[in-house]
Amino acid sequence: MTAAHAVTVELDGRIAIVCLNRPAAMNAVNDALRDGLSGALRRLDVGDQVDAIVLTGSGERAFCAGQDLEESRGMTTATLAGWLNRQHAMYQAVRDVAKPVVAALNGTAVGAGFQMALMCDLRVAHAGLKMGQPEVRAGLASIVGSYLMSLQIGHSLNQQLSLTGELIDGARAHALGLVNDLVLQQDVLARALQRARELAALPPTAVRMTKQRFRERTQAGFEEACNAGIRYQLECYASGEPARLMEAFLAKRHRKDTHA
Repeated sequence: MTAAHAVTVELDGRIAIVCLNRPAAMNAVNDALRDGLSGALRRLDVGDQVDAIVLTGSGERAFCAGQDLEESRGMTTATLAGWLNRQHAMYQAVRDVAKPVVAALNGTAVGAGFQMALMCDLRVAHAGLKMGQPEVRAGLASIVGSYLMSLQIGHSLNQQLSLTGELIDGARAHALGLVNDLVLQQDVLARALQRARELAALPPTAVRMTKQRFRERTQAGFEEACNAGIRYQLECYASGEPARLMEAFLAKRHRKDTHA
């Protein structure tokens, strides 16, 4: 799948709906999706066709299920830094958008998907979806995700979610302030579009400058977390744990698909 197909863009008036479009893989992140998302966001931000963006996922199962394990299981200590730098470039593309960005969390948002959602300005979700940082369960350290959560929740809960890899549902995420609006599943996109229109109707310079200040306040911490992520994940990959756990998970999924 090419970058143009991995991410689609649809206009709803002056609101752009950017959709992660790998539903068979629960919209998991691979190089095609990284390139497609970064390119789409940059084009929409510099163009004059839209005033705000809604980011969502294709299908009902997932907003984004994190890294594509088919891709990440092939990483080695020699290729890991380049791979993580490409990932962080995608994150930075989300952070750099000057126009309002609202996440319409139509389904599961974990790992990289959870992190992308946290980088959006507002988040709309439904009660039944799952969110969180399950990296430790795949043999990876929770570094960038734990930093992003530190901007939203307290240290104790952050430590619990990062160390255990447990997921929370949309209702709890809303109670914790990780989600701004909780609506019925069928209303998620409509509410996100409403939020985007409300933000787009505000004085654009004031909105842009406010976003820029939030970005400036957190940029140094974000970059430090990205750099630390490379150091810590190199040690994780050197241990062999990620490869072993990912292979076991994929083998289990293959057996399940074969007998379905």
